[in-house]
Amino acid sequence: MTQILAAYIILINIVTFWVFGHDKRQARNKGWRVPEKTLFLLAAAGGSIGAIAGMQIFRHKTRHWKFRLGMPLILGAQCVAGWWILGT
Repeated sequence: MTQILAAYIILINIVTFWVFGHDKRQARNKGWRVPEKTLFLLAAAGGSIGAIAGMQIFRHKTRHWKFRLGMPLILGAQCVAGWWILGT
């Protein structure tokens, strides 16, 4: 079960990172954008590390206070939840 969870966390973070990069490319090319709601849902689904990495590497959504505050809060909540689950 632990291996499945680890594989999921790795995969969701890779996908989230890719989506942030894709959205940045679309923003530059004036193409179809990924809704902010989707970016937050991916982070909340376990991809917060990928989201934060994507924000920093692609310099995407770094000026939006919702993302600057929201992504670290989601990561913090996930760390607390993981600590609580693994501690029991």
